[in-house]
Amino acid sequence: MTEADIEAVSAVRVHGWQRAYRGLMPQAYLDAMSVAADAEQRRSWFGRRSPEVSDLVAERDGEVVGWACVGPARDPDITPGAGELPAPRPTAGELLALYVTPGLIGTGIGRALLSAGTARARASGFHTLYLWVVRGNSRAQRFYERAGFVPDGAEEAYEVGGSSVPELRYRRALAQGLSGGSGPDRP
Repeated sequence: MTEADIEAVSAVRVHGWQRAYRGLMPQAYLDAMSVAADAEQRRSWFGRRSPEVSDLVAERDGEVVGWACVGPARDPDITPGAGELPAPRPTAGELLALYVTPGLIGTGIGRALLSAGTARARASGFHTLYLWVVRGNSRAQRFYERAGFVPDGAEEAYEVGGSSVPELRYRRALAQGLSGGSGPDRP
């Protein structure tokens, strides 16, 4: 992803939220989402993001049709504590975002982004990849489960438009240079 992709990434993200979270988040909040506002916030963040964070885009016919973001895991129960000096390199990564243009869901773009994000996580030295899924987003849950992710029992809620939105955390071990084996962790 480059800075020139920000507007298109924001469109994919906003339209993705509006489609995926219908009935799971307040409709007024979803309706009020703005590509322009998201792009403004994303521009501000883009220049300050950690070098450990990777933003990836998928293009079709020269247009951005998907976006994924991978970086170090953010949850304190799976990351080194602040009191550890020197802090060890994180071994847990997080799929921070994965969105596909709603009309193109099911065409393989999400799988390609997940594969590229997983490869990036492995290259960063992460042994485990975590992600959060909104409870009730059964399409996303099935997608990640088919890719080898499993719920790890952690649940958390955050506020969206004045309503509590519960999320479930998923995890997947990432093979590090192993030979043999099969399934989603095989390099």
